[in-house]
Amino acid sequence: MARTRLYRDGSLVEEDFPVRDISRHLEDPSTTVWLDLYRPDRAEFTAVGEELGLHELALEDALHEGQRAKLDNYRTHHFLSVYAVAVDPDGAGLTMSELAVILTPQALITVRKDAAFALDELVARWDRTPALAAHGVAFLLHGLLDHVVDGHFAAVRQLDERIEELDALIFAEGGRQIQTVQRQSYALRKSLVRLRRVVLPMREVVNALMRPDLDVVDGPLLPYYRDVYDHVLRAGEWTESLRDLVASVMETNLSVQANRMNLIMKKVTSWAAIIAVPTAITGFYGQNLPYPGFAHQSGFIVSSAVIVVASLTLYFAFKHWDWL
Repeated sequence: MARTRLYRDGSLVEEDFPVRDISRHLEDPSTTVWLDLYRPDRAEFTAVGEELGLHELALEDALHEGQRAKLDNYRTHHFLSVYAVAVDPDGAGLTMSELAVILTPQALITVRKDAAFALDELVARWDRTPALAAHGVAFLLHGLLDHVVDGHFAAVRQLDERIEELDALIFAEGGRQIQTVQRQSYALRKSLVRLRRVVLPMREVVNALMRPDLDVVDGPLLPYYRDVYDHVLRAGEWTESLRDLVASVMETNLSVQANRMNLIMKKVTSWAAIIAVPTAITGFYGQNLPYPGFAHQSGFIVSSAVIVVASLTLYFAFKHWDWL
């Protein structure tokens, strides 16, 4: 299903008009058109591309999934590939929605490859800044990039909160926490690697769009694009720092696990040493050769006293050394 919008002289004048009317609307130089397509049919999209004079490579990239975040420049238009991201509410997983964008002097075409993209939020963002609509396609593109980059920033913030929750679990008592931290740390690291792949290239995309030779952004909108670029930089730097932090959490968790294992081994060794004392003494008194106290009650008393004294001595010694 296609969604369309028509702006004339900075004012929204029509919505959801037929795609076949786009060329007629673009004959008026004061108009700006937005066309959104969700998984369009190749023949249908090719017809739209031919009508608007779009390059065949731009059409191919718009239809193919798995494009990296990038900006390709053609003689009469530009192609962008961006990703909207969201953190799964029940875990550390990441949901990514790929969006292809074709930019012409009077039209912004978006091709959604995932229904999860929050299209209504994007439209609402445009409607909140009607004063900027007079800037045409640059206005629409700014709203789109601002929406996507804000999503990146929100995802990084949520992942940061997940990592803080892991910090509290690292030193908690019990073996289950160790496994939980290890499992969630691995999931967070995977999400950060995926997020990094879509966040870092956005630096080049937004920076290139502000180049004067591309003639995409006019002067009054430059501060708004610079603000988006600042958010891109912050999201990228934050992602890098979180990746290092997750690695540190994983290493710390392994160290805590090793320390707990050492404590367990010390306790087991201590109790084994204490148990070995009566075993050795009773073994000595169990031999068949005569010894002091042999066949007398005094031998039992002496051996019992030695067992108790030696065991208590080892117990308090291990307690003093913090082995027990």
